[in-house]
Amino acid sequence: MPAFFRAVEKIKPVYDWTYKILMFICKLLLIGDIIITAWAVTGRYVPFITDPHWSEEIVLTLMVYMAVLSATLAIRRGAHIRMTAFDTYLPKKVLMVSDIIADLAVMALGVVLVIYGIKFCNSPLSIRGKYASIPTLSKFWQYLPIPVAGAGMIIFELEQVFQHVEAFFVKDEKKEGA
Repeated sequence: MPAFFRAVEKIKPVYDWTYKILMFICKLLLIGDIIITAWAVTGRYVPFITDPHWSEEIVLTLMVYMAVLSATLAIRRGAHIRMTAFDTYLPKKVLMVSDIIADLAVMALGVVLVIYGIKFCNSPLSIRGKYASIPTLSKFWQYLPIPVAGAGMIIFELEQVFQHVEAFFVKDEKKEGA
């Protein structure tokens, strides 16, 4: 079994690369949010600077992207919200199994987000709907974070499940070999 885990461990750079790209995108989204918000606020109080009429909708859209992408990043780091009050009282095997079950549940949520997010992105509301302040921009861009976040959840939860299963089996084999 350890040979299998060593073979699968070779795709870790793909996870690292994906994490870095998503982190970079989140940073760009935050910078965009700050710049547009500063521009809009300045435009309200400085007479020669105009407040863009589209600023509120774009800032909210960027915030949605940033929220769902950073949630997928939290999954990779194990920083998502979870109940750990009883972790110290549970046997290690029970804790490992509960972690695997929790990861599979989050992965199932990711699958639901991908399936229904794609359906929603292709719906007439998404395709024909337009931003109120930017009539040339489709609402598709407002709904796209749903399947993107689902795909990110699936990718990073696969890594988490792999790590939990590896910890479950490799420790057993080390004990048996000793």
